[in-house]
Amino acid sequence: MLKYRYSDSEIKKLLSTLMVLIDTREQKNKHIIDYFDSKKIPYKVIKLDTGDYSAMLPKCEDMGLQRDLFIPVAIERKNSLDELIGNFKADNRTTFQNELIRSQETDFVLMVEQKNGYEDILTHNYRSAMKPASVIGSLKSFESCYKFNTIFIDKQLSPTWMHHHLYYKTRDELQRL
Repeated sequence: MLKYRYSDSEIKKLLSTLMVLIDTREQKNKHIIDYFDSKKIPYKVIKLDTGDYSAMLPKCEDMGLQRDLFIPVAIERKNSLDELIGNFKADNRTTFQNELIRSQETDFVLMVEQKNGYEDILTHNYRSAMKPASVIGSLKSFESCYKFNTIFIDKQLSPTWMHHHLYYKTRDELQRL
């Protein structure tokens, strides 16, 4: 079977159409929407099965895309360490774990908008009574079991990081086609 490979210029052209997908249940993301608007980054709010953000390339028949191409990448955003730790508690743990199970078909990353998040865990700089060792144990166990990474990032940098992450993951997918 013959396989077509996009040239570098074709990949660049396709990437110029990249659309960020935002889950309909995503909240408190005005700083992200404002960034996308200011940079004229196209986005669409739709229901995502996994994560809060993903990417797609819209149908482009002249480039060989007969339909929208959904990229298997997902970013789950937590707006703070407190929100993350809330997912480790018994009443939320199963829901969070189900999200991680669904993420197995994607390149998944957990993004926590707290610049010094890891240090804040170690110094118990969060509201929960959960001990730092338990927070680290839960996080690292989930990462190991479900094969994802967690990044802690300043809230103001998260939209830029997110766009770069989705852009380069999409580029890598196009290079593999």
